[in-house]
Amino acid sequence: MHPAAVRRFDWWQALVRVLSSIEAVRDGRALYMLLGVFCGAGLAMATAVASFGRNELNWAIGQGTAALFVAFYGSNAAGLLLMDRAMGRPVRDVWQALEDALGIGHRVLLALLVMLSVGAALAAALLGLYWLSGLPRVGPWVFVLVVPATVLIIGLTMLAAVAVVAPLTGPTVWAGASSWQAVLMLFRLIRERLLQAAVLMGGLSLATGLVGAATSVMVLVGGRVMAEVSVLMLGVDIPPQALMAGLFGKTVLISDVAAVPARTLSYISAASVGGGMVFAVALVLPTLVYLRGVCEIYLALRAADREL
Repeated sequence: MHPAAVRRFDWWQALVRVLSSIEAVRDGRALYMLLGVFCGAGLAMATAVASFGRNELNWAIGQGTAALFVAFYGSNAAGLLLMDRAMGRPVRDVWQALEDALGIGHRVLLALLVMLSVGAALAAALLGLYWLSGLPRVGPWVFVLVVPATVLIIGLTMLAAVAVVAPLTGPTVWAGASSWQAVLMLFRLIRERLLQAAVLMGGLSLATGLVGAATSVMVLVGGRVMAEVSVLMLGVDIPPQALMAGLFGKTVLISDVAAVPARTLSYISAASVGGGMVFAVALVLPTLVYLRGVCEIYLALRAADREL
């Protein structure tokens, strides 16, 4: 491949694709999918913590594993739906996405395992160089090479992991690649598109952060108004913060339940449930933007290679 051809990249079009990932908040199917995933994984993790507190270790391990299973395959199902949107394919229904995720999820795991093995091999090679550096006579001469090699290898490996391996392994498989094809594509992106991937991931982080910040502001302002108006209109003696706890994924801890009127407890419980629903939606929206964004980044990098 000619060196000049590798440098050709349409930055503007790629950045537009990344910023367009904000439209993912309007994707109802992926939104419902992630809401179900977060609720299911959260419930399983909560039961695992409760089992661990009761010293039921076997139950805790099983429930924790179930939480990871739901989170991983549910996220892959949502990723398939978002990749359909990004590629302009007919969007599959939710149940089909779940079925397909169960069939391809192992590809993501295998590709990640291969990349992790490569990283471990690089670490072993560096350790071998350090061992050689400890030998008499030749050690200092070898160490001259070890210093820049360590800095370059560790730095580039971390950049590749953050900008390519971690975010783009899933989209590579969601687009239709097998495990081995995904590994080859990841190596190609690291070799030829690492700079572009890092910059685009920075742009996606900014877009995701803006969505998260905007969502947080709306929740805070709306929650405060809700709490103040509720206390005024309901006529109950409740601190506004008690009605807002659910908005932040928390529950109100009451040390003396008998001292709190039953009517007040019912409103606190209702606010916790309703606030938890808002918290789940607020958490899902940035996740949607991120998943759609990594799909757009992968497609932008792949389209640039096809134009060469």
